[in-house]
This record gives sequence, structure tokens and C-alpha cells, in this order.
Amino acid sequence: MIGSLAGIIALKSPPALMLEVGGVGYELEAPMSTFYTLPAVGQSARLLTHLVVREDAQLLYGFGSVAERALFRNLLKVSGVGPRIALAILSGVTVAAFAQCIQAQDVSTLTRIPGIGRKIAERLIVEMRDRLVAGADPHAGTAQALAPVGAEAEAYSALVALGYKPAEAVRLLKSAGSGGSTEDLIRRALQSAARE
Repeated sequence: MIGSLAGIIALKSPPALMLEVGGVGYELEAPMSTFYTLPAVGQSARLLTHLVVREDAQLLYGFGSVAERALFRNLLKVSGVGPRIALAILSGVTVAAFAQCIQAQDVSTLTRIPGIGRKIAERLIVEMRDRLVAGADPHAGTAQALAPVGAEAEAYSALVALGYKPAEAVRLLKSAGSGGSTEDLIRRALQSAARE
């Protein structure tokens, strides 16, 4: 899997962009929240990525932050939500605002996002409630609650990819203690889970 790309921006045409890395142009799609933070064409940039493999295509999506990519991946797990809707959500609201909508069960704000009808908004509220970290302050630190920084962020993403719910991943990382490489954190977290 391609986890990130660093290179020169060759093309910006929202939602598509091309990042040239070592002479190879990678076509990506990105939410508007990422586009707002990108430098001009010809400048260097680094994006976190998510690869979607389908029968007829391999699609690469780019994100400016760990929190955006984590939310995108969680949205894909919701029944009826594909990459297009997930991109629309990230383009329509920030990670923190989305968490607030879910916690407040605010269907009307979600339905203002293009492509989100009432049924999908209600499904998002029901299914995403468990995926957001319990007890996160909706006004501050939601992005950090969804995705810690550094080695902890990578360990968190790995645990979620292994099938742990975000709240479980956070709990396992807390029991693993701080410090060490990503691999050390994952190993200690999995050992903690095995002892339970």
C-alpha cells in the first residue's frame, strides 16, 4: 500500500491533482480541505494517501493531515458511503465539525453537504458514533483524538487497520505506554490486548 507521497505538484484541478515523484506522475483525488493547504503548481508537497482497489480501477486519494485520512478511512466503513461521498464530507466540513455533528446528532448540517441525503446522514450518525473516540471534546482536540501525532499516529492507524475500533486503539496505546518506535508501540499494544 502507498502510505504517503512527497514530490512536486504538476497539476491542480480540484478534486484531481498530480504529484510528480521521481519522474513518475501520481494522479490523486483530494478533498478541498487539502487543496486549501497545498502550495502552487511547481512547488513540493507531501501528502498522506489511501489506495482504493476496484475491479476496474486503482484510485489514490491524498490528504494533508493524519486526521483527514483517518476520518476518510472510517467513513469508507459506513454502509453506503464510498470514496466520493467521503471526499464530499471532508470537502464540506472539517474533521472537528464532523465530530461535532455526529455527537450532536445534527442531521440538518450533514444534509447540506452535496451528495448527503437524510438516510445517509442518519446512518453516519449511528455508525460513526462508535468510531469517534469516546469523550473527545468536540470544540478542541477532536483531530488529535481521532489521530494522535508521530509514532503514536502510525501505531493508531495500524491498530485500526487491524480491525480495532478507534476507542479500543486509543485504550491499547495508552496501556502500551509512551515512547519507542511505531513497531514497539504496536507490539506492546497487541501484547496488552492478548493479556485481556
